[in-house]
Amino acid sequence: MNLGKILLGTLAGLAVGAMLGVLFAPDKGSETRKKISKKGEDYAEGLKTKFNEFVDNVSEKVQDMNEAAQEEMEDMTGKVKEKFKAKA
Repeated sequence: MNLGKILLGTLAGLAVGAMLGVLFAPDKGSETRKKISKKGEDYAEGLKTKFNEFVDNVSEKVQDMNEAAQEEMEDMTGKVKEKFKAKA
């Protein structure tokens, strides 16, 4: 299963559970709204951090693939040059 989907589902479940817990707590409406707002900000920050980690991970893998492709291209170019030198 895709790790991103699992992570997103887990975070969504945590957010819903926290919101329901806050809604059923015996606080005044204004306090409840402040708590919901704070929890929302916390979850948004967590998602932002996870997204940035994901982007960094993908960028690193793309860079690794580019480097591997470049090395393969240089290797192939060398082999082609050797073939042409051998025929000349």
